[in-house]
Amino acid sequence: MSVLEVKQLTKKFGGLTANQDISMTVERNSITAVIGPNGAGKTTFFNMITGVYQPTSGSIYLEGEKIDGLKPHDVSKKGISRTFQNIRLFSEMSVIENVLVGMHTHLKAGLMGILFNLPVIRKEEKDAEVRAYELLEYVGLAHLLNEKARNLSYGAQRRLEIARALAAKPKLLLLDEPAAGMNPKETSELTGLIQKMRNEFNLTVVLIEHDMKLVMEISEHIVVLDHGEKIAEGKPEEIRNNAKVIEAYLGSGAIQAG
Repeated sequence: MSVLEVKQLTKKFGGLTANQDISMTVERNSITAVIGPNGAGKTTFFNMITGVYQPTSGSIYLEGEKIDGLKPHDVSKKGISRTFQNIRLFSEMSVIENVLVGMHTHLKAGLMGILFNLPVIRKEEKDAEVRAYELLEYVGLAHLLNEKARNLSYGAQRRLEIARALAAKPKLLLLDEPAAGMNPKETSELTGLIQKMRNEFNLTVVLIEHDMKLVMEISEHIVVLDHGEKIAEGKPEEIRNNAKVIEAYLGSGAIQAG
């Protein structure tokens, strides 16, 4: 069964078309990569799925439920979490506080419960702290739980973003260039972490990534965008040998030389 289905998704900004008639299906418990040259429309595509942008036309379905038109916090409640191309942590908050922020859509504390410090609210807060610690342990950051986020290394900040996204208990996890800025060792560790998350959390993962080694190693399905349009789709080996993809990345001269 598919988790995500996108039908003829188009986004226009005035006279500029950022995405044009993109359709794709993401199967449950799969890892799918969305790739393409800079300016191909990949992040715009993610922004429509998560409600940051509303599509000009087209539809988005999560487990058969139409979600285009929803606000980002409502999309999160439905079961979609994401990380960002440019890290968006609360830099002055501690590592564990950043993860706790990711849980807000699932916490039930109302204003009265908070004001009167009800026992049920205290228990919920304690449970949230335990879960946040477990997630930090999972991504290898438990020893830094009280450190301010801004003091973490770049790779650690990326892992903290992933922990915060997991805190929302997603069905579908969108990773926007998760390996950006990482060294080879960090990238290798990230590859293992993504595969581990998919298996142990029963997650479906869609990632945007420029590191082709990571993409080819981790993805079961790849969608290629160029100038806002889908130009290819298939298994890694099919994409590796696709003439349109080679041209998009290397130019027509690469095809002629081959």
